[in-house]
Amino acid sequence: MLQLCDVAMTYPNGTKAVMPISFSVPKGQFLVLLGPSGAGKSTLLRCLNGLIRPTQGDVINGQGSIFRASRTLREHRKRTGMIFQQHHLIGRLTALQNVMLGRISAHSTLRTLLPLPMADRLLALQSLERVRLLDRALDRADELSGGQQQRIGIARAMAQQPQLILADEPVASLDPATGEKVLADLHRICREDGITAIVSLHQIELARRFADRVIGLAGGRIVFEGNASQLSPTVLDHIYATASPRIAAA
Repeated sequence: MLQLCDVAMTYPNGTKAVMPISFSVPKGQFLVLLGPSGAGKSTLLRCLNGLIRPTQGDVINGQGSIFRASRTLREHRKRTGMIFQQHHLIGRLTALQNVMLGRISAHSTLRTLLPLPMADRLLALQSLERVRLLDRALDRADELSGGQQQRIGIARAMAQQPQLILADEPVASLDPATGEKVLADLHRICREDGITAIVSLHQIELARRFADRVIGLAGGRIVFEGNASQLSPTVLDHIYATASPRIAAA
């Protein structure tokens, strides 16, 4: 169980990116964050991974606050895989080398100066196989298509053997057909491994297809919380309106 307790974020320039928000995510749930640009989705994901510390409230996992000590924050990040919109791959490295970067956090800094163990290489190869790219393992990342690069990003996250996946607009840069296939891969792997996933999306139809639960954000506030089947035109108007009062789940 992952919990947000009155989490809010105000940046040093005074921008209030997230108003006080509380919700919990059960283990294995595929949660989708919907909302317009500037709604606070990316800031919320960064708070969930401890990349930024909220100015108010707390993020709690099974062991307590992720911010209670530097060691607990490192452990939380080690168990959390991140998938980004722009892949964040190293183009000159092979697909396999990029996936093996997901194993770095499992070792001490000194150990990473040496070649990683064969077990890590095998795990990376297995991760590539799960996204159907084992045959491209030795190809440079910059020689792959956008959809293939994003699947490499998924494989890299899975090589961490995470308990939690955070994905920030993972298919926004892909065409609709490719985006659906990539998200289907992510959804399938999370289901198979019992991984909790929190994914921000703009594509409403993808949310309807894959989400166990949807949280709609607008202006840094939760304006909807419910099942994907409840995403009616009225609910979507609340989510995507410029200014929206909070509404209860249907």
